[in-house]
Amino acid sequence: MILGIDTSTYLEELENGAVYRRDGKPIDPLDAFTANGVDWMRIRIWNDPYAADGTPYLAGSCDLNNYIRLGRLAKSKGYKLLMDLHYSDFWADPGKQMIPKAWRGLDGDGLADAVYEFTKHCLEEAVRADVAPEMIQVGNEITNGLLWPVGRLEENGQRGNYGTFCRIIAAGCRACREITPNAGIALHLERSNDQAVYQEFFTEMEKAGIDYDIIGASYYPYWHGTPEELFANLDACRHFGKQRMVLELGYGFTTAPYALDGQTQRLVIDADRACVPGFTEKYPITPDGQAAFIRDFLKLAKQHEIDGVFYWEPLWLPGKNICWASPAGQEYIGESGKSTANEWANQCLFDYNGNFLPAFSSFRKT
Repeated sequence: MILGIDTSTYLEELENGAVYRRDGKPIDPLDAFTANGVDWMRIRIWNDPYAADGTPYLAGSCDLNNYIRLGRLAKSKGYKLLMDLHYSDFWADPGKQMIPKAWRGLDGDGLADAVYEFTKHCLEEAVRADVAPEMIQVGNEITNGLLWPVGRLEENGQRGNYGTFCRIIAAGCRACREITPNAGIALHLERSNDQAVYQEFFTEMEKAGIDYDIIGASYYPYWHGTPEELFANLDACRHFGKQRMVLELGYGFTTAPYALDGQTQRLVIDADRACVPGFTEKYPITPDGQAAFIRDFLKLAKQHEIDGVFYWEPLWLPGKNICWASPAGQEYIGESGKSTANEWANQCLFDYNGNFLPAFSSFRKT
């Protein structure tokens, strides 16, 4: 079973002075991960994460250049790469899959062509820069489709539109095979405790002849139920004959907020939203609870013959200029008026001050 990390924001952290410490001494966290047997890095790509005046959307401003720069650093330390193509200018997830600014007005066939050309371009540039990925995600958390509304699969509880969706996905997969024929192709969903949706989705992929290798899932207990539900779902997917991976995993070490510029910052998972009945009693959201959750999760993953597990943004410390979205980014996705600070900092494997947490030691090959 491979172990990986998504550290797409890491260069932005370093550029803003982040320091990671163990026993009070600065360390290189990427080297520390490889010592644990972690040797894959997942890096997201947004098409154009900048406003018209050049203002970055932040959260890593994860364009192709960021992938190449971070990929070179990762390769120098022995990592294999997973290129995570969002096909959006900013965050793409089950609640938003926005058509990139440059692709607005295109129909299904036009978007399929755009996805093909963009995927091909990213991979050609990666090959040229000697950071070709060993795995590629065609879309990010595409349970409800991508490139809304054209490629949307679910609206108001009704699912459909697989014909258009599959034309778009097939185009991305075709570009992957042409440029990097030996790389694995992953299709990545969330809602990872929902067997009915996974069976529907991957049956439709089978019927459409979509060329892919990996069934990928996100798993966050706050939203996706128990590990037993997740693994029952992934076990039920065995008959599709694909590798099965958890491409995003996370759990908190505290529900206490942090202060930045004298203000208390909101967290995605805080004291009001962290309670999972029967689960947080076993795995309290504390440093030791986080460590126990990760240790037990990896044991279960191995028992269920899962092919890979990636921890999401374990190095995303809070700090000045470290944002989940700049005001420009918020405006782009229609979520203006919120705090722009890092809302995910309590799910790192380092505390708010960059100190090594027990969970870091749990995320290792055994």
